[in-house]
Parts: sequence; C-alpha cells; structure tokens
Amino acid sequence: MKRTISVVLALMCVVLSFAGCRQTATGPETDKVVYLINGALGDNAFYDSGQKGIDNIKAQYGLETRTIECNFDAGKYEPGLEAATQYSDVIFVISYAFEDSLKEMADKYPDKIFVNIDTIVQNSKGTITSIKYIEEESAFLAGVCAALTTTETSIKNINADKTVGVVAAADDPVVMAFVKAYEDGVHYIDPAITVQRVVLAGVWDDPAKGKQAALSLYDKKCDVVFQVAAETGLGVLQAAKERELYAIGVDTNQNDIEPGYVIASDIKDVGKTIEEVYATIKDGTYKPGEVIKYGLKTGTVDLVTEASVQVLPSSIIDRIDTIRQQIIDGTLLVTKYQQG
Repeated sequence: MKRTISVVLALMCVVLSFAGCRQTATGPETDKVVYLINGALGDNAFYDSGQKGIDNIKAQYGLETRTIECNFDAGKYEPGLEAATQYSDVIFVISYAFEDSLKEMADKYPDKIFVNIDTIVQNSKGTITSIKYIEEESAFLAGVCAALTTTETSIKNINADKTVGVVAAADDPVVMAFVKAYEDGVHYIDPAITVQRVVLAGVWDDPAKGKQAALSLYDKKCDVVFQVAAETGLGVLQAAKERELYAIGVDTNQNDIEPGYVIASDIKDVGKTIEEVYATIKDGTYKPGEVIKYGLKTGTVDLVTEASVQVLPSSIIDRIDTIRQQIIDGTLLVTKYQQG
C-alpha cells in the first residue's frame, strides 16, 4: 500500500509539476530582448548603433528580439513601454521624455531587467541600470580636430578665418555636453578660434533643417561644422559636400557617407554597450541598479578619422592621438558638463 501511494504521488508530481509540485526556476527569462527607443531607426547614428548591437546578440545567442520605435511621439511612449514589458523581461531603453514612466514600470516589475541608455534614471526600488557615456572626452577630441583643421590652410578650401561651427538638435544636457566639450577642445588648441553655434528646438529627424543650419554656418566662414543632431545631422554632411568644406559626424563612423568631406566622427558605440551588458546578463554577473560609465578608456566613445578619402594630414592625426592618450592617462582633464 505504501509503495502504491508513493508511485501515485510521484505520478502526480510529474503531471502537476507546472502547478508547483516541482520547484521552478526563478528570475527573468533572457531569451527575448526588446530595444525601446524614443526616436526612430534610420539615423545612421545613435539609434542605428543600438540596433546593430541588438542584431549581434540575436545572432550570437539565438534570441527573439523586438524593436519598438516611438518616433518622438509622446503618445507612443507609455504604450511602447507597456508592450516592451509584456513581451520581454530584458529591455534596453532610450527613455528621453518618458523617464518617469520608466521609473513607475520598473517599480511595478522589479524582477525585469531595464537597461537605460545615455542618461541616468533611478527608480525607488533601485533596479534600473543606467548607461552613462563620458561624451565630453570624445567631443573634446572633435574640437581639437576642428581647431587643427581650420588653422591648416594647406587643406583644400580652408580659409584664413579661424572659425568653426556646431549644429545641435536640441538644448538638452546630453547634447550640450557635446557642444561645450567641443568648444573646450577647440580653445585648448587656440583660444582665438571662434565657435559658431546653431541650436535647434528638438529637431532630430529633419535633414533639410540640418543642412540649412550648416549652410548658414559655412556662410559665416566656418570651414568645419560638427553635427550633434541624429538624423537631422545628415543634412550637415550634405551641406559640407555642397560647399566643398568639412563636417564632423556623430555616434557612428560617418566618414564615408560623404567621402572627402567628413573628416572625423565622434562615435558613441551604443551597440557595443548592449553587447557587453547582455553578456553580463547571460553569465550571471549583471547587477541591477548600477550606473555604468563608458569613456575613451573603454573605447566606447572616441574620435575616428579613418576614411576612404583621407583629408587630414598625418600631423593632425598624430596630434589627436597624442591628446587622446593624455586624456586616457589622466594627464589632461576634460571638464564635465554641468547644467545651469
């Protein structure tokens, strides 16, 4: 009788295992990943860099992935966040303009993994991991590059005026960190160089406006213009080609988008970040609630000058390399942007 009861109980345990007779694994499921962005793909910069990382981890780990684009539409932020949370336990999110909603969702689902990219967002339960780039370091190098170029009149079409420019998509802390560090880099080389700014009112996806802004700067004798404007910035690169002058790209290597006219790119490798963080999720070393910083030392931000058509002389490239190493070594300190 005892043996019969034991057999029956064992069979019941098998049948009812999903109902709790057998202990189940705990923790988030990691085979589905969402990339939730406030903007849209197609910028050849920030958002596309992140998508490249998503595609790479999908191929490497055999994941199911979903990208949700909110297209800068405030009405899509909360529904996008809800959809991401229902689909997956691992969400990489660029949460500009819906940070409070992200905090609420993370508190509601403390066992899910939220990795917020490019800004620091901290919820009351301390579960959101934030990725903070030290963009000032690479933008400083962009300023160094622009300054060295505008004073090298042996380069085709560089005029005698020591003037450079920058087109910014918005007056927000991340963008202005780029702009201020760029100006610092310019003045590190030569305090007498003028930096002209065009700051747009949150225009991220309009290349025509970017081009118009850049043309206005070239009209003011700028011969190098740095773009910090996502898809809008593609218009800056077009303007450089039209005027046969020079631009500096942003977020990804844009040097070959307009060959011979984009002399460098200030990269912010969102894709590499996603790959590195996801690797920690898979190997069990991921810690929720951390603020992870990436700078020149990690190679995640940098200024790249490699191009199919090289404009810069080796003397400029060598000077940039020297200053990069000084920043990495800590012998040259780049000022971090302070809002206000």
